[in-house]
Amino acid sequence: MQLYSYFRSSAAYRVRIALNLKGLSYEYLGVHLLKDGGQQLSESYRALNPTALVPTLVDGDAIIGQSLAIVEYLDETHPQPALLPADPAGRARVRAIAQTIACDTHPLNNLRVLKYLKHDMQVSEDAKNAWYRHWVNLGLGAVEAMLAHSPATGSFCHGDAPGLADLCLVPQVANARRFDCDLSAMPTVQRIDAACRKLQAFELAAPDNQPDAE
Repeated sequence: MQLYSYFRSSAAYRVRIALNLKGLSYEYLGVHLLKDGGQQLSESYRALNPTALVPTLVDGDAIIGQSLAIVEYLDETHPQPALLPADPAGRARVRAIAQTIACDTHPLNNLRVLKYLKHDMQVSEDAKNAWYRHWVNLGLGAVEAMLAHSPATGSFCHGDAPGLADLCLVPQVANARRFDCDLSAMPTVQRIDAACRKLQAFELAAPDNQPDAE
């Protein structure tokens, strides 16, 4: 397998965690989102992934973009350890947590959105950062409520083994800390993040441990 990735991309970070949890080896192919005008915008990469986003997973004839689609593909093709619960209600809960992060929170703070705010909309650096913190706090605050108020929450987001929700949570928390977001009102989020980061699969996937880290 080949993974087109950028060390700081939280979407690619999710997939790296999933690959590590599954114990799957892969070739890391760096796509720098800032160099050369954004290597993801090149014709060669767009031919591979028309969204011009990372990550992209290549597995034989399968070429898959979108991190959640990649993770579910990995879960279906390599079922153990499972990243989704066995029961429909559990799967729905885990997907809801994951999508609150990956669909409702992260897209508003994606690099291309921040660049558009700063360069096209001429928003100041302080205003851009305020935008970032507002949406991260709103999104992670919702996740905190989902986790803190559910008996299904265990050592991790769902029970006592890491899964789809956790591999979305950790990259978002890492980004929140990078932008100095206040997480003091989110003790459950912080507890689960700390538990995850103790695991080798999460540590090896961390941005600073990637070959293209700067």
